[in-house]
Amino acid sequence: MTTPVQCVYMTQSYTVDYELSDDDENVHHVWDNSIEPALTVEPGDVVRFECRDAFDEQFGPDADLAEFLNASFDPVHPVTGPVYVEGAEPGDVLEVEFLNFEHKGWGYTGFFEGERGFGLLPEEFEEGGFHVWDLADGVAEFVNGIEVPIDCFPGIAGLAPGEDGEHGTLPPRDTGGNMDVKHMTEGSTVYFPVEAEGGLFSTADCHAAQGDGEVCVTGIEAPMFVTARFDVRKDQHIEQPQFESHHPYTPTGRDEPMYATTGIAPDLMDATKKAVRHMIDHLHDERGLTRAEAYILCSAAVDLKVSEVVDAPNWTVTAYVAESLFPE
Repeated sequence: MTTPVQCVYMTQSYTVDYELSDDDENVHHVWDNSIEPALTVEPGDVVRFECRDAFDEQFGPDADLAEFLNASFDPVHPVTGPVYVEGAEPGDVLEVEFLNFEHKGWGYTGFFEGERGFGLLPEEFEEGGFHVWDLADGVAEFVNGIEVPIDCFPGIAGLAPGEDGEHGTLPPRDTGGNMDVKHMTEGSTVYFPVEAEGGLFSTADCHAAQGDGEVCVTGIEAPMFVTARFDVRKDQHIEQPQFESHHPYTPTGRDEPMYATTGIAPDLMDATKKAVRHMIDHLHDERGLTRAEAYILCSAAVDLKVSEVVDAPNWTVTAYVAESLFPE
């Protein structure tokens, strides 16, 4: 087994009370409040989850584009859990503090042929693209000497919905799930509204890095260990997840040179597409990447921001890439 590597070094000490492996009995592929808990814990307990990659171990670090394009979506998102937290009742808030992430040395980013309709810009790419990232040296190695800083987080973290029955894992929900918020890293605390007794927390779909937007449909997908501490808040009421984080807004954690492209349109999604198209053009024309490589880098490291929504009839979305990613 590959030796796990911490994404960051912890500044606080803690004791792991329970471990949940990624064995089949601890993995599910839907949200459903009738799934039996894999574990029951008390407030204050710390759990270390083992999470498979998003495509459920269909390929490994030697995979190629053909294997990725042949991946099955039935099922997808092997979710580790659920964890029942004693005292968590509907109407409460489950507090989840992410203490540590450990990747297994590799990850991948890929996108599918345009006709399949996935990602932000399927119409731009008739063929798919794929890259396996070496994470062993503390950065994610790309082409042309480009290095993406590693900053791990779970793409999926959430609770079982209160509504009975099976619910898919692809869309995020009021109780969390596939939110893909890259700032939910080590040291962050996430608050989830409880709809089912015990909360029933699960996590999966870990990323070694991701640009805000995850535009090609995958971040740097990586099998990983997630360590979290649980608490129950009776003094809060929220309708959807909220969180606290000290995650930096630049790859180096300090102000640094950026290059940005804008998208301007009367529809925010159209503006987003334009901003990313212009960034792909820039990375191709000025940085020597193929358009497929540029799309992958946008998903792994380019951040989207809504810059303006008050100057009707057009809105502005901006795509940022840090100059520090590129070799001098």
